[in-house]
Order: sequence, then C-alpha cells, then structure tokens
Amino acid sequence: MLKYERIPHQLVQEGLIDANALFEPLPCELEVLTLTHTPAYVDGLMHGTLDEKMFRKIGFPWSRGLFERERILIQGTIDCAKYAKDHGVSLNVAGGTHHAFADRGEGFCLMNDMAVAANYLLHHRLAKRILIIDLDVHQGNGTARIFNNRPEVFTFSMHGKGNYPFHKEQSDLDIELEDGTDDNSYLGLLELHLSAIFEQHKPDMIFYQAGVDILASDRFGKIAVTPEGCVHRDALVFSYCKKSGTPVAVSMGGGYSPNLDDVVTAHCRTFKSAIQTFFT
Repeated sequence: MLKYERIPHQLVQEGLIDANALFEPLPCELEVLTLTHTPAYVDGLMHGTLDEKMFRKIGFPWSRGLFERERILIQGTIDCAKYAKDHGVSLNVAGGTHHAFADRGEGFCLMNDMAVAANYLLHHRLAKRILIIDLDVHQGNGTARIFNNRPEVFTFSMHGKGNYPFHKEQSDLDIELEDGTDDNSYLGLLELHLSAIFEQHKPDMIFYQAGVDILASDRFGKIAVTPEGCVHRDALVFSYCKKSGTPVAVSMGGGYSPNLDDVVTAHCRTFKSAIQTFFT
C-alpha cells in the first residue's frame, strides 16, 4: 500500500526523524518463521503451492515477491524488538499482520509478524514475559490462537464487536467495542485494563499493534474515535510502557480512511507520540 512509502517520507519531512533513524531489514530466516508457522505452510507460501482457496482467504494472489516482502516486514518487527530493548521503543513503518494463524493466513495477512518476533525473543531467551497490545479495530484472531495456553505471552485485543473477523478467537483479554464508541468511552476502557494488565502480568517486552482504523473517518471501522483521541490512545500506551521500564516494539496495523493523508498523518502521530514519551 502507498501509505507504507509515504510514512517514512512524511516523518523525515516533518523533522520528526532524520534518514539515519531508518533501517532496512533483511528477509527473515526460514527457520525463524517456522518457530511460529508450520513448515508446510511456509513452504506453500514460498512456492505458491497452497490450495487456491487459502490464497483467496488471504486476499492476495500468490507471487514470490509477496512472500519475500512478508519476510522483510517480519524481520523489521524482530529488529524493532531488538532496538527497543536498547532504546525503549522502536517502530515498524509496516506490520501488524495479526490475522495470520500458524498454518494459514487471512485478512491480507500471510504471516504474523508480532507472533514471529515474540517467539524469536522467547526462543533466544531475550524475554520471559511478553505482552501483546492489539488496538486495531479488528480482533487479533491469529495472534490469539497462536498464543492460546501460552502463559508467557499475554494477548490483549480491544476491537469492534461487530467487525471482522466475525468468528472471534479467545485472547487472554478481549474488550469488544460497540459501534460508535467515542473518545471518552474508548480511553476510559483502555486505561482501566492497561492498569490491571501491567500490574498482573508484569511484562519484560511489549508488542503494540497501533492500527488507526478506530478513527471515525475510517471506511470499515465503525468506531467514532477522533484524531485527538487516537493520539491520546498512543500516549497512554507509551506512558505505561515508559513508566514500567518495559521496551515496546510497534507495528502500524490498519487504516482505511478515504483520504490517504488522514491515514498517513495518524500513523505519523504514533511515531511522534513515541518520540515525545521516550526521548523528550
């Protein structure tokens, strides 16, 4: 999508970062992918041998370039996690592919970047207790299923009750929002549950899916959060991460407002909030 090209350009243009703050990941190694995804599924994605119904469920026609792009996206989230451990926060200009399951993809998600990165950290003993905060308007169903009965990973999804996916998986904590939920209701629920999660789970690493499809302007979101409310949401998440001393790696997630400028600006404000919280 065009927004992924425009986000880094706008960040530099606005002076929020300079070009030296950007990094380009290499493709993720296949053995890292298979810490989360089944070898048969990864092989089918790589060679285009999956059943055609599976590609229709994903939403993209197969190409080797699509698979390689996904490997780069995933490595970006792994690298963000490593940078976050050194600097407190790091953000991927893409990612948030939370509808991908271990053995299948859906909803334009081939593989699950946050799940792969979390399993990478756990495998290499770089983290012991991981919290995934998913505030995209759509439930992180693939993430929930992958980490079902995994006590070292706490999955928290706050999403539209009547939105995709219509069959929800069970996260460790699911907060379902009614259509038209406004800033006050949204932010009140978020702060209430963040406080309890941080107190109870005590994570040593956080992944944050910062979708901006909660905006009232979004074509598919059905939620009535304003741009200012979205900024407050990010600031709230980052303040809990900073206060607890827990590094956070951020993936952008969805955003489908008709005006692309609104989407890009909202994503860039997530970066701005992170910078203000951790570096000013």
